[in-house]
Amino acid sequence: MSGPLHHESALAHLRGEARYLDDLHEPTGLLHLAPVCSRLAHGQLHGLDPSAALALPGVVAVLRAADLPGPNRIANMAGDEPILAEGEVCYAGQVLALVAARSHREARAAAACVQVKAHPLPALLALDEAIAAQSWISPPVVLERGAVDEAMRSSPHRLSAERSVGAQEHFYLEGQVAIALPDEQGGWTVHSSTQHPGEVQHWVAHALGTSAHQVRVLCRRMGGGFGGKETQAGQVAVWAAVASQVLQQPVKMRLDRDDDFRITGKRHPFRMRYQVGFDDDGRILALEAELASNCGFSADLSIPVNERALFHVDNAYYLPNLRLRSLRCRTHLQSHTAFRGFGGPQGMYLIESLIGDIARALGRDAFDIRLLNAYGAAPRNTTPYGMTVDDEFIGDLMHDLASSCSYRKRRQAIADAAAADSTAAPRACFRGLALTPVKFGISFNATQFNQAGALVQIFTDATVAIHHGGTEMGQGLHTKVIAIVAQVLGLPPERLRVMPSDTHTIANASATAASAGTDLNGRAAEHAAVALRERLFDFWAAQTGWDRAAMQLIHGHLRSHNRGEPCAVAFAELVHKAYMARVQLWAEGFYATPGIHFDRITRRGKPFYYFAWGAACTEVEIDVLTGEYRVVAVDILHDVGRSVHDAIDRGQVVGGFVQGMGWLTMEELVWDAHGQLLTHAPSTYKIPTAADVPEHFTVRWWPFPNRVDNVGGSKAVGEPPLMLALSVIEALRDAVAQARSSAANPLGSPSSAPNHGVDLDAPATPERVYFAVRH
Repeated sequence: MSGPLHHESALAHLRGEARYLDDLHEPTGLLHLAPVCSRLAHGQLHGLDPSAALALPGVVAVLRAADLPGPNRIANMAGDEPILAEGEVCYAGQVLALVAARSHREARAAAACVQVKAHPLPALLALDEAIAAQSWISPPVVLERGAVDEAMRSSPHRLSAERSVGAQEHFYLEGQVAIALPDEQGGWTVHSSTQHPGEVQHWVAHALGTSAHQVRVLCRRMGGGFGGKETQAGQVAVWAAVASQVLQQPVKMRLDRDDDFRITGKRHPFRMRYQVGFDDDGRILALEAELASNCGFSADLSIPVNERALFHVDNAYYLPNLRLRSLRCRTHLQSHTAFRGFGGPQGMYLIESLIGDIARALGRDAFDIRLLNAYGAAPRNTTPYGMTVDDEFIGDLMHDLASSCSYRKRRQAIADAAAADSTAAPRACFRGLALTPVKFGISFNATQFNQAGALVQIFTDATVAIHHGGTEMGQGLHTKVIAIVAQVLGLPPERLRVMPSDTHTIANASATAASAGTDLNGRAAEHAAVALRERLFDFWAAQTGWDRAAMQLIHGHLRSHNRGEPCAVAFAELVHKAYMARVQLWAEGFYATPGIHFDRITRRGKPFYYFAWGAACTEVEIDVLTGEYRVVAVDILHDVGRSVHDAIDRGQVVGGFVQGMGWLTMEELVWDAHGQLLTHAPSTYKIPTAADVPEHFTVRWWPFPNRVDNVGGSKAVGEPPLMLALSVIEALRDAVAQARSSAANPLGSPSSAPNHGVDLDAPATPERVYFAVRH
């Protein structure tokens, strides 16, 4: 399906015509909301004094929990999150009240004037504090396989270490925003920048005390999501809707960037402690690990995030004996949420770091240790949760990448430089190299979400409208769906249009998440288009006697044979005649991912339809005098199956890698001792820019289609590339190890510390690299 099809909104973006929610025409009487937020991480709320705020120009109302028209609970699965804080304050940034005013500026100014009456209570901020208090979002979970204790005792070598990886801000370009519009007969229209319109519909209906059919949620596009608008966009929509109901006016809420940072959750920070047993060659014999995550004050999506972290500790490696303990800690911070990879990156971070430790302990190349432990033929093809890994090519993929990027030659150059250090003058710069694989499971953890619907309509002028349950956040989903349907109907892409996501057209749609947007919605749209195509074939065969079996839709025509002779009719004429004959020119499609299941009691099953694979080789250079570093080169070989759209997939791979690199190297969120987020704006929180992308950056596709029946033979590409960036921090650890063991290190004689224990947590900022070299 790959081809020259441009992004479906490319020209609109170029011309400034692509409208986001904040660009929509504002109706007469629209009010703007601003939040009043807590400055305490934990406290007892005694009351609010809004008098100063109400005295300001343009201010209409200050809404508190007592003013809510329905229950003061977000209708999420756990039911543990209030719409507005009442009685207890649970994090610094929690919304206590809503100020409605005639303008956004007036609302924000008034919000700052509301007096909060509260006194502080002891707050749990750190993981150790939460663990000591046994403060859990859900009880600890253990995933176990094999005879761990026996295998550990009999292992020739054992290592143990602690690793931490930080949170990450989504930093979508378009912030959280929603507009609620009262409609006739008790109905509501809500425009929401959300990855999950169906959940927004459910939450708003619950908050307003009405039913789902009375709430219509629309989303044309988002300016980025990355998981941050999967659940937490629903809160903004609820705030706008309840204010609209109380005040009986249209209401808009757009969070300022600082408020967005302070209110919304991030990628879950994790701390991992492990002990690993291995043989003289580096083959892993036993692994025991504890993965503790800081979930924040409410459950949100923390349970499935932590589940996926457990499912991805193995990454691309067969682990015969393991015991993993997952601690989901409730603290007094923002409620952390979905972020691209959804726990998978944190799980993979653990295994990749410990393999690097094993390699350094044995004096071996980590690439060889990775190959030795990789999944392969039976019996080394079963995951810790009992799923068979049918793909056996990860070793071949890694060898292919190593050959094409001259890994061995580059590794030898680093070794030669180290060998020359004994007689060379001191040098400040040292290079590191790492090649790491990725195996990422594709499907929602919760089986029921692996379904999608679509509606395809052909108009009498032979143009096509496509409705599906997915949402567009810049990832190109709508463009891919157009490509899929255009191929089925044999039409040029400009004859098709994807309509805004609409809960009143496609009901009960799952979130656009889990990298499954195209897999689910693309396949549902394909089913609808195929139904239309077959209906038109049946009609035309009955009308003309043309050979039904030979019919094709291609290049805007139906082509076939009639009495052995080739024949064709224009698609427009075909549609016109079908309409005149009262043939139905729309069709619905539905898709449910087959063959997936998981037993949460035994923790065994097949939770994923297939795995997406890939590998990346990264070379870095560090300056031991300052800790500064640069990424010198990146080479990627990734498995996208048969790409639906080559350019979009390449953009996802490059963008995902760079976002992962940011998480692991520079994006540092800092809370103070009182739970206040200090890094809440671009001035203090830095994401990668084009200047951070190395000049040498290559991307190649693994040249084989998906082995399972997926749309177009493709594979998901949204999340897996982010984890390719683990090669960056592993290369940094390698460079630190090279520097610490070098006689040419200007800091002095080689370190006597065990070289396997490179104490470099993520994000690996220059400060952390600086101190890791000196450890």
